[in-house]
Amino acid sequence: MGTIDKQYDVVVVGGGIIGLATSMKLTQDFPNLKVAVLEKEKEVAQHQTGHNSGVIHAGIYYAPGSQKANFCSTGGKLLRDFCDEYGIPYDMCGKLIVATDDSEIPQLEELFKRGTENGAEGLRMVDQEEIKEIEPYSAGVKAILSPNTGIIDYFEVSQAYATRMRENGGDLLTNVEVISIENKDGLVYIDTTSGTVVAKYVLNCAGLHADTVARMMGVDVGVKIVPFRGEYFSIIPEKEHMVKGLIYPVPNPSMPFLGVHFTRRINGSVEAGPNAVLAFAREGYKKTDVNLKDTLGTLSYSGFWKMSAKYWKVGMHEQYRSLVKGVFVKSLQKLMPEITGDDLGDPGAGVRAQVIDSNGGLLQDFAIEASANAIHVLSAPSPGATSSLTISEYIVDLAQESFDLSAA
Repeated sequence: MGTIDKQYDVVVVGGGIIGLATSMKLTQDFPNLKVAVLEKEKEVAQHQTGHNSGVIHAGIYYAPGSQKANFCSTGGKLLRDFCDEYGIPYDMCGKLIVATDDSEIPQLEELFKRGTENGAEGLRMVDQEEIKEIEPYSAGVKAILSPNTGIIDYFEVSQAYATRMRENGGDLLTNVEVISIENKDGLVYIDTTSGTVVAKYVLNCAGLHADTVARMMGVDVGVKIVPFRGEYFSIIPEKEHMVKGLIYPVPNPSMPFLGVHFTRRINGSVEAGPNAVLAFAREGYKKTDVNLKDTLGTLSYSGFWKMSAKYWKVGMHEQYRSLVKGVFVKSLQKLMPEITGDDLGDPGAGVRAQVIDSNGGLLQDFAIEASANAIHVLSAPSPGATSSLTISEYIVDLAQESFDLSAA
């Protein structure tokens, strides 16, 4: 097949929210560069971006000093400014992080300290009485109220980023899947389902496939992406009034997942979940989705087995809760005693690209690394969408340091 375009200065692999924010920033700061985004689906934001919970995070949970903490506090503000400018609706509905009994209060207080340190604005502790005023159906003895947590549709945000990028002169090439990549004569030859694209530099924002793309470029990243499916149920319309905003439990500090919670969506619907279970495909949104290559890739990785040895009890519980609806309902009732199995409607799921190192460690923070002529976003979990504009600034700064963009 012929070449799509003879050559670009920078090719961004992946049309999720990070790839689009980065290409928008790049075309804005370097209008002379020829930039293209390659997206294998027919539309942008079809995977992690389009399946996430739609929350604008305030930056409470993350270890102070981590990139997550640093990016999130500024990211949320930048995102809201962008949405104000382009008329994208969002709702700062607020979030309660609820201690359901006294044993969870020390951890809640620790979380309050951490959130304040991270610059999450307006946090305050509320007692049982005020919990009931904010969320009448919620259990709880004490809670953190985060007024600067909101909800938004990240698919709409991604489309707006793509529009700006194209207005700045960038190309968005959809239905274009990367097959292989070759470094030759100082250039990168990207073989795709629609021909060859040549680039001076590559920004790898391939999400669930970021480690695969890095390996195609000959980079040993020392980690592997293992897909975890986050399964949830929607609450039936007649019971949506039971949840006003966002209700979260006090998280287990040793786990990367936040536990089962209630999330109001910008369209008015409410979701309850998720369970976090191993997916047998990188795009395994259904229990029945199996990709043999992805599964063998996971099972042949020693880091996966080391991780499993550490977390097998939690994993078994999540799996059990996934299979037995009653167990799932019980988890929800801890936060909201009046909810029943009959109140749960359609199931849905997202897939999280969980990065695991060779020692079985679960990578909690963002991981963005430069190689000879590329930058690889190996890990951008939540709050990746909230922080997308800050992350894009970081990547473009890194590209400027690593490559000679002005001469490109």
